[in-house]
Amino acid sequence: MLPVVPEFLRPLLDRPVAVFGGGVSGDGVCELVRAVGGSAIVYDRKAGAAQADFSAADAVRHALVVFSPGFAVEHPWLAAARAAGCICLGELDFAAQFWPGRILAITGTNGKTTLTEFLTHALQTAGCPAVAVGNVGYSFSRAALDNPTADTMAVCEVSSFQSETFRRFRADATLWTNLDEDHLERHPGMGAYFDAKHRLVECTPSGRFWVGSSVTTWARKLGRSIPERACVATLGLDPDPRLAGTVFETYPQRENFVLAEAWWCARGLDTAALLSAARTFRLGRHRLARVAEIGGVGYWNDSKATNFHAVNGALLRFDRPVILIAGGRAKGGDIRAFAASLAGRVAHLLLIGETTEELAAGAEPAGVPCHRCATLEDAVALGARLAKPGDHVLLSPAFASFDMFRSYADRGERFEAAVQRLAALASPQAATT
Repeated sequence: MLPVVPEFLRPLLDRPVAVFGGGVSGDGVCELVRAVGGSAIVYDRKAGAAQADFSAADAVRHALVVFSPGFAVEHPWLAAARAAGCICLGELDFAAQFWPGRILAITGTNGKTTLTEFLTHALQTAGCPAVAVGNVGYSFSRAALDNPTADTMAVCEVSSFQSETFRRFRADATLWTNLDEDHLERHPGMGAYFDAKHRLVECTPSGRFWVGSSVTTWARKLGRSIPERACVATLGLDPDPRLAGTVFETYPQRENFVLAEAWWCARGLDTAALLSAARTFRLGRHRLARVAEIGGVGYWNDSKATNFHAVNGALLRFDRPVILIAGGRAKGGDIRAFAASLAGRVAHLLLIGETTEELAAGAEPAGVPCHRCATLEDAVALGARLAKPGDHVLLSPAFASFDMFRSYADRGERFEAAVQRLAALASPQAATT
């Protein structure tokens, strides 16, 4: 069955749809547009088969532009499209118009992918049709084509890059995990970053959204208003014996479960079913997972930690200072202050990538021993030499990967490969995975 085209979109599809950005989201938009009888032209400087530029002359050929999250509000292509009178919708905004079921939106500085995947797993386990879409890696446009029914829940991961431009997106409920410094290379300050996230709240019915402790804290700092009924205490909680043995037993994942439970109970669903799902849920790759123990030293991959908040959450997992591998491409924020805050929590800071000197400038005056490493493999080898039995070597970079790697996944895989080479050199009795 083909998706139903909303009335306001029908006349806009009489002309080719301009799709800004190829890749997963752009491909999904093209498939959806063609499935409902329209045509699409992709504009992307990085895609070989696409139009490499978009001008005012191109703009008049289109009535509708659908753009991927990489296009900031002020991007000149979007400016040209708006000047020509085009309707401009982000990919999630566009795809949501074709979705027949409910939408549960998930956002936050960290944890949103895990929470999206967990609630999808929990709903499916409880017998409720659900699919994880959006920033999680599965295009919402593609999902709209895969014959969803009216009772299928779309659990939609939403980044600030996506929510800041929402015009027609509507969520039935929203969970906002946390907030801290991130993406300040795109958002001009924490106020703008908060407001970009809060745009999703504005697209959600009153009383149908929940936010974590740090969101409440930042709202107060920034003079923003969050209804008290929406605020969920997610930090500093006592251990929950119900979560023993699950990935949610400790922080940072504990925060995700608390928000999931708040929404789950508000829907009147069985808490026992949520706890059962927690016991069978497994984290995705590169999210604070032990890779190996070699000679009594633990090696942990947390490559997806691309901001300060994520690293701070990871450090809560350990009861002694760790040997931390950090560094990469900056995304804004106070790097020196973050580095200084590692004092007492990091025994040795092994630095890689473009932020090496800035991190050292903050860490060394605070008394954190710093070691500059040319490669990730050098950092792993040095960590092994510095570590004693009972120590932990943690890759939790705090920055984007694109200075040295193709992606955070590439970075994590390189780390794991280096650790496995260490394990291969150790005796079978000394290495366990």
